[in-house]
Formats: sequence, C-alpha cells, structure tokens
Amino acid sequence: MRLALILNKFNNSVVNLYYLRESMAKNIKGNKFDWNVLMRILSLGSKYKQLFIVSALLAIVLAPIGVIRPVLINKAVDDYIINYDFDGLLIITLIMIGVLILEVVLRYFFVFLSNLLGQNVIRDLRARVFNQVLSLQLRYFDQTPVGTTTTRTINDVESVNQVFTQGVLIMVADILRIFAVLITMIVISVRLTLIVMLTLPLMMIATYIFKEKVKIAYQKVRAQIARMNAFLQERLSGMYIVQIFNAEEKEKSKFNTINREYTKANLDSILYYAVFFPVVEIISALALALLVWWGAKGIISDDLSFGSLVVFPIFLNMLFRPMRMLADKINTLQMGIVAGERIFNLIDKKDKIENNGEFEPISVEGKISFNQVYFSYDGENDVLRDITFEINPGETLAVVGSTGSGKTTLINILSRFYETRSGEIKLDDRDVKSYQLDALRSRIGLVLQDVFLFSGTILDNIRMMDESIDEETVIQCAKMIGAHDILMELPNQYHFMITERGSNLSSGQRQLISFVRLLIFNPDVLILDEATSNIDLETENLIQYAIEKLISRRTSIIIAHRLSTIKHANKILVLDKGEIIEFGTFSELLEKEDGKFRSLYELQFEEI
Repeated sequence: MRLALILNKFNNSVVNLYYLRESMAKNIKGNKFDWNVLMRILSLGSKYKQLFIVSALLAIVLAPIGVIRPVLINKAVDDYIINYDFDGLLIITLIMIGVLILEVVLRYFFVFLSNLLGQNVIRDLRARVFNQVLSLQLRYFDQTPVGTTTTRTINDVESVNQVFTQGVLIMVADILRIFAVLITMIVISVRLTLIVMLTLPLMMIATYIFKEKVKIAYQKVRAQIARMNAFLQERLSGMYIVQIFNAEEKEKSKFNTINREYTKANLDSILYYAVFFPVVEIISALALALLVWWGAKGIISDDLSFGSLVVFPIFLNMLFRPMRMLADKINTLQMGIVAGERIFNLIDKKDKIENNGEFEPISVEGKISFNQVYFSYDGENDVLRDITFEINPGETLAVVGSTGSGKTTLINILSRFYETRSGEIKLDDRDVKSYQLDALRSRIGLVLQDVFLFSGTILDNIRMMDESIDEETVIQCAKMIGAHDILMELPNQYHFMITERGSNLSSGQRQLISFVRLLIFNPDVLILDEATSNIDLETENLIQYAIEKLISRRTSIIIAHRLSTIKHANKILVLDKGEIIEFGTFSELLEKEDGKFRSLYELQFEEI
C-alpha cells in the first residue's frame, strides 16, 4: 500500500511536469506587448496615488536638472577659465556642487519612492493572489501543478514589481532625459548636434536587434529554469522510487542534460551582452571622433566655442547611456506584462464554491441525507450516479468499495469541496448550500488517509496556529483519545518540531495528531477516509480506540479499507462505479451470498 501511494504521487508529479511544460510553451509563444495588461498593472498603484504622482514628478524634474551641470561647465570654460576669472570660476563651481547635491538627493528619493511603490503594490498583489488561491475549488488544484501556482505567487509577482521599479517610471525618466539633452545640445550647437545625430540610427538599430535577441534568450532561460525546477521537484518527491530501482545514474544523466541546456541558454544571453556593449562603445567612439574633428574645425574657424567642444562628449555619454539601457528596460517591462497577464488570469478565475448561504449554526444534530445526487468532475462523465441514502444523528455509516468507486468523492461533496451536478444534500434537513460555507465546514471534521502536517511544533499543528487554544486544553484532548503518552515520548513533547509534511514522524503518530486536532475543534459530523490503512496492527489498536472516542455521540462516515474494523457501524454503504449497489448492516450484507460486500470480506479474510 505504501509503495502504491508513492507510485501514485510519482505519477502525479509526471502529469504536473507535462502540464508545466505545456504552460511554459504557451507562455513563450504568447509574449506580446499588451497595453491593456500594462494599464491594469499600473492601476494597481491607484491605492498609492500620492507615491505614484511624487515619483512621476521626480522623474520629470530630474530630466532638466541632469543637463544643468554640463551647461555650467560650458559657461565655466568659455566665461571664466579662458578669461582667467578665478572668482567667477569659484562661484560657478559652488553652484555645480549645489546642483550635484540636489540631483543626488532627488535621485535618492526617486529610487526609494518608486521601489516603495513597487513593494507596496506587490505586497497587496501577493496577498490578493493567495486569497484567490484559498477560495478556489479543489478542482483547480487537481488540474494545476503546485509549481505553477507557486510561480504565480512569488516569481510572477516579483516580475510585476519590476514594472514599477525598473520599467515605466525609469523609462519615462530616461526618455525625458534624452529629450532634455537633445534640446540643450541644439541650443548650444546645432552643427555638433547634427554630427551626433548621424550616429543615432546605428545606435537605434543595434539597440533594437539587442532587445529582440535578449528577449528570446531570456525566454529560453526562464523556460529552462522552470524545466530544471520541475525536474528537481519531481525527483525529490519520488526519491524513494529512484533509489529502490537503482536509477541514480540515469537521473544524474538526465539532470546533466537539463543543466547543460540551462547553462547554454544563459551563455546565449551573455553572448548578446558581450556583443552589444562593444558595438555601443564603437558607435560612441565614432560619434566622439566626429565631434572632435568637426569641433576642432569650428574652433579654428572661430565658429564654435571651446566650452562647447568640452561639454559635448559629456552630452554624448548622457544621450547614449539611457538609450543603451532602454533595451533592457523594455525587456523588463515586457516580462512584467507577461507575468501580470498570468497573474490576472489566476485572479479572474471564477472556479469558486458559491458562498451564498446565511445559516450559521453553533452546532448541528448530524442528520445527513443524499437525494438523487449526481456528480461529475468534467461536467460530462458522472462519477457518482443517483446517490440516495440517509444517516440519523449519532449513527455511523461505513462506505466501502473498490478503488475508483467514488468513496472519497462522496465525502468531498458533503463538505462542498466540489459542487454536485444535480440532486440534493441535506444536513439537519437543510440544504448544505443554505449554510454559510465556513459554518458548514466547521461542523464537519475530516481525517484523511495521508495526514498533512505543517512545519512547526506539534502544539501548533494540533491547534492550527490558533493561540487562543492553550496547551492544557490540547493535553486534555490528547489524553481523552489515548495519544498523550505517545506524544510525551517525543523530544520536547508537544513542542517537538515537525519537519516538512511530518516526515520525521511515523504514520501512526501523524494520525494521532490529526485525531487530537479534530477533537480540539469539536465537530458534530466526523469523516474518516481510510484512517487506518497505512499503519501497523499494533498502532491500529490505539487508533481504533481514538476513533471510538471520537465517533461517540457523533454522526460518522468511515471509508474503510479493512472491513473487519467497521463491525460497529450502524449501516454500510457499498459503492461500485459510482452507484450504490448495497446498503444495510454488517450482518445483513454478509448474509447475501452473491453480494459485493461479502465477496470483498471473504477476499480479505482469505488474504489473512
């Protein structure tokens, strides 16, 4: 059974990898600049309108301030240095220092505020995405790899942050600076400006080619890192299978192949940078050479001031540097837009359980009835058909059947993790849809076959991080079901630190913790999904005692693998291919010579 569970998880991870690769392929093909998505991303900052406005104003103010210093240098050379006016030179130097300090201060506030804006936006967006994930039906998690949702919540949200910190605002500031520099250059010397403009087409062509090539390279890098992450997640989850079948060498070979492809993708992106920046330097050197040649002729013919020739190389650097960086900014902006589109697709999902009920009882008696219930995962193929039965308050119903008969699905629709296609489910003669969703689920306690525990202490896992529940209450509940002595044997006892998924505990210990957790929240209806199938016979006796304590005076539904453990059940429901084929007491079903329950019981008895 344990090996089957691991194989099942391994197969699920393979399916998840397939969907992840399909998703990556779609994302790479669909990377287009979408203005609607960009506007929606920018609208996320509307809550922080003041920060956005101040950052935009600083970007506008910094553009002209940046060109003041070269203008002052031009004046210092022409009016003071050439004329040996040291007093005037001292004054203009002090002015330049003041302008520099002002620019530094404004630049500091611009960078700080734009990043503050981005961090506030992604904090809210991350919470919004997580809240959306919490509200989705389990159907979404059945169909979507965990890695995809994690990527949306973390990596994609960070990419959206770049739209604010390295995208729109920085690009606006750079474009304004380019225009400010060009205007100032024209005012100082039209001829030298035209000389510089001769090299601009070369710069624009090189920048465009670089932008397109790097965009493709980045997409390959993102695809390869996603592929590597998926491979690692799959192998780590299935490490037991890898080692038991001695597949280490094969997996090493596969990882080395993926690792080489990832390295190659990174080297391709580095190559474009290695080519682009020297090309930019060559174009800059060409522009500088033309400036010196034409400027020298202008000075000789007395058509140009010496100060103009001195400051134009400074203007040249101020012009080419933002143009060179603009290519990176456009790619950053585009990656942010693609990430934003994926996030919005998740946020806009309507795959939620409708929570229109208003009934919020403090407790329920526990009467459960199903009336002609049909359910389908895909909307077409029913996995439950015409399910009709009733449980009275305090009774125990055992549900048995072969794998795939619909046992777990039955309890999932009772808790409204999924919506039925037709029919009616009632709790205390009220449709479960009339209950407020939190109120409904708080009255139904569920213990699964594979108990999930979070990283943290046993105490926190039992009370689900609710610090209003004190340790003494937890201990009393543990004593009631016989779990206290077992937990006290652990180091640090109730403060024992559980590792991921409770891997440092046995199956029986995890199951006992889940029972204590259930008792703490005191549900009126108890559901056990094959709670004793993964534990040894010795631990099963303790678990069985805990179960008997839990189901006492509670309506209970038990999905059983070992049929010998359900003799105490008031009624037994036998499912086969989504239909009820038998319903009765333990003795009544055993008396049916050709009955499904009797054949299952005899098969288990023969195995023993």
